[in-house]
Amino acid sequence: QVQLVESGGGLVQAGGSLRLSCAASGGTFSSYAMGWFRQAPGKEREFVAAISRSGGTTYYADSVKGRFAASRDNAKNTVDLQMNSLKPEDTAVYYCAADRSTVRAGTPDYWGQGTQVTVSS
Repeated sequence: QVQLVESGGGLVQAGGSLRLSCAASGGTFSSYAMGWFRQAPGKEREFVAAISRSGGTTYYADSVKGRFAASRDNAKNTVDLQMNSLKPEDTAVYYCAADRSTVRAGTPDYWGQGTQVTVSS
């Protein structure tokens, strides 16, 4: 059983930056592809970013490409999401996810509890 705990959310003005972090425990971290999803009020959860087991490959939703960057540290069992040039439409609860296969499908093996990101205009 893998536990995922997100941190780093908060309130930021439009154009600002935040860095989310997700700490994993209870499994072999390097065996999991990791990802970030978000859910805004009244909307379905959507894919944001994913990173391969080695960290060598990343994937991004078109809406965040060029502004967000995912990274991981397999020695520390953490995955981060650096979010720059934030927009009010980025406001959502952000979830960390882990999957032994592919995380982008939206049905990962494990979810974190989520962290709130609010971007004010």
